[in-house]
Amino acid sequence: MIKKIVSWCDRCAVWGGYLSGLIICLGLGLTLTEIVLRSLFNRTSYVAEEYAGYFMCALTFSALAYTLKERGHIRMTFLHKVVKGHPRLILDTVCYVIGFLFCFYLSYFNSMFFWDSVIVGSQSMQISETYLAVPQFFLALGALMLMIQFLGEFLRSILMLKGVIDTSELLADSDDLGR
Repeated sequence: MIKKIVSWCDRCAVWGGYLSGLIICLGLGLTLTEIVLRSLFNRTSYVAEEYAGYFMCALTFSALAYTLKERGHIRMTFLHKVVKGHPRLILDTVCYVIGFLFCFYLSYFNSMFFWDSVIVGSQSMQISETYLAVPQFFLALGALMLMIQFLGEFLRSILMLKGVIDTSELLADSDDLGR
């Protein structure tokens, strides 16, 4: 049962990675469109700078869970240099709990931020007058996906502590990458 939950958490993170890739492509398309409009037609879309900012925020939050899954976040490794084996897994487990609690807090407040914009109907002060709930949705979604991935990492470390999952590959990978 726990393995299925871990697998589901990993799949959610992968979908976040796909979503961030799609958003990068949309941002690239918007930027290329703006370049063509300015270079060839001496015109502008008027929204390229604003939407590029929205896309940057959305792709960053969408990719957080995938980055955690792939062990790509910057880590402070001074304790990992000293602590090895079983105690290191316990340390990682504690860190995953702290990360989960932080993301729970972040998800809650980003959701309230999003919901407030939905209720009030907040709009951008730019020419597009974009409903701010749309870009703010990605803040809440990304924080939720990161929280889910922290849960998955916590459960994976529990399985490693119980000996259900082999830890040698993970620990060797961590040592090789300096994490």
